[in-house]
Amino acid sequence: MDFSIIRIARTVLHVTNLQASREFYVNGLGMIETESDENHVYLRGLEEHSHHSLLLKKANAAHVEVLSYKVQKEQDLDELEKLFLSQGLKTKWLPKGQQHAVGRALRVHDNSGIPLEFYAEMEIVDRMLQRYDLYKGAKIQRIDHVNCAVPDVQKAYDFYTQQLGFSCSEYTETENGDLWAAWLFRKPTVHDHAFMSGPGPKLHHFAYSLSDRLSILDCCDVLASMGYAQSIERGPGRHGLSNAFFLYLRDPDGHRIELYTGDYLTTDPDLKPKKWDLNDPLRQTFWGHEAPDRWFNEASTFIDIETGEVIEYKQPVLAQRKPEIMV
Repeated sequence: MDFSIIRIARTVLHVTNLQASREFYVNGLGMIETESDENHVYLRGLEEHSHHSLLLKKANAAHVEVLSYKVQKEQDLDELEKLFLSQGLKTKWLPKGQQHAVGRALRVHDNSGIPLEFYAEMEIVDRMLQRYDLYKGAKIQRIDHVNCAVPDVQKAYDFYTQQLGFSCSEYTETENGDLWAAWLFRKPTVHDHAFMSGPGPKLHHFAYSLSDRLSILDCCDVLASMGYAQSIERGPGRHGLSNAFFLYLRDPDGHRIELYTGDYLTTDPDLKPKKWDLNDPLRQTFWGHEAPDRWFNEASTFIDIETGEVIEYKQPVLAQRKPEIMV
């Protein structure tokens, strides 16, 4: 293919109370506030040198505007437009200067309806990795992945692996051999984008990487002391899938964020994806405890890249053909 997607790079969320969201993400989780105005807050992790990886936008309702990927070079954007247009999918250009701190960007809908953005340029800022005096809350380091519910995981898997150049690290099959979930990556970790079967398209969660497990425990203590105990939805625990230590939280608008540490490298080209059975309880939580019902039933809605209207979701239909998982 004539383009190179590097990694998941940012999430753009609509929130109803900007100050409440700032308090949660900055003082609770320990993210760095790069800058803000009356309608926007730009946040990043301590390790990140890009201007932001999370953009909070004040709005009347809480939705997800777009999931953004960084590409290798400007020309990649033009090649990506050709691909999406050839598939009959919606595209939209945002010229340089239209978005603060971001260069020219291409917005699209993938074949599941998820709004994606691709860009090559974002303003560079100081990395705070060794500013230990600023470490607080979860001491968030960098954006790691997003996880989306889609009605047809096989369809999403085929598009991302065959058209966008993603590889698969782990996957879940039903008893009938249908693909129920897939963990796909561009950077050399377990995933940048995961898909699981469910009413969609919806964003189940976005995730940030931490340096160690203790940071997750520290975060629980800080959140509880600040009155955010009810925001702790699931964990701490360890996934069977990915092997990562995790904690799921809900922000003041209900958007779900995962704090995540301890997965593994996927650099080697001969690494084979790990298969999980849908009925294996260890895949969700290695220690065996179950997730609450709302973890399965609640997710954030996306909006259309042109109209700004909420994207209608469809009920899941499992693929009828056996997936051929390729690295």
